[in-house]
Amino acid sequence: MVSVQARRAAVAFATTRGVSQRRACTLLKVARSALAYRSRKTVKDAAPLARMSELSAQYPRYGYRRIAIFLARDGHDMSFGRAHRLWRQAGLQLPKKRSRKRVSAGRPRPNAPNGPNQVWSYDFVHDWCANGQKIKCLTVTDEFTKEGLAIEVDGRIRSTRVIDVLARLISLRGAPAFLRSDNGPEFVSRALLKWATEQKIDMALIDPGKPWQNGAAESFNGKFRDECLNMEWFRSRAEAKIEIERWRKHYNEVRPHSSIGYQTPAAFARSLAGAPSAAAGPTGRAAALTRGSAPRPVDRPSRMGHEGKADLADVSS
Repeated sequence: MVSVQARRAAVAFATTRGVSQRRACTLLKVARSALAYRSRKTVKDAAPLARMSELSAQYPRYGYRRIAIFLARDGHDMSFGRAHRLWRQAGLQLPKKRSRKRVSAGRPRPNAPNGPNQVWSYDFVHDWCANGQKIKCLTVTDEFTKEGLAIEVDGRIRSTRVIDVLARLISLRGAPAFLRSDNGPEFVSRALLKWATEQKIDMALIDPGKPWQNGAAESFNGKFRDECLNMEWFRSRAEAKIEIERWRKHYNEVRPHSSIGYQTPAAFARSLAGAPSAAAGPTGRAAALTRGSAPRPVDRPSRMGHEGKADLADVSS
């Protein structure tokens, strides 16, 4: 069945080919009064559709749900259903990810947190700069609030450097009850285990070959690679440190997180502490201008390529 909109378009086309308007309406079964109809939905959707396109260009790896949260902050409040309709109308669909085997969700996670600052998870992510320098990133996250507590960037990070990063965070936030990590050499060294014992912190090492037990770190690292490392082109290690720290602040203060009701991790942490929630920050280019926390859009991917970088996401050395 042909829609009314398509038949009106056919009438307009027929009139350009010498057919009278009356004759074209009769043949295509369209009322002549319907030719002057203008949809109010098109006018209503024009402003949010334009803003959605701008946000999609600014955050090319975000889907329609996260973009809908940004639109609500800008005054275009709408349901996810309407956001999905506009998203499809603008042709902003992301390519489908390759399906992967999923582990049964019924398996309990050891030492699961029930409050902030109870379990910190940490891991390594690797990448390269355009000048050939290798960068190694130590990521530390709070499993309950989803905050990215720190991303330490350097060419080489040993266990003593891991201790320094954790000690700095403890001086700011207090000591967690557990530290969760894999069995990499930096995380099972005698120096780190001795320091954790002195700080009265228990080590929640995952079982070998079971990365899902460190799911919070794996999830954060995946977003870090997809939204920062794969989108930026670092000319040097110094530039990488600046851009990665900018992305971490954006992740905590601007980016809505689906697992905590589309709040930002920083706002969620403030609500748990009983502090008044600050107003949501600006989005898009306004965030880059006012707070310096929105990642700038780039059109040049890392020269190492996405496939080679994805294979190194979970490497710890």
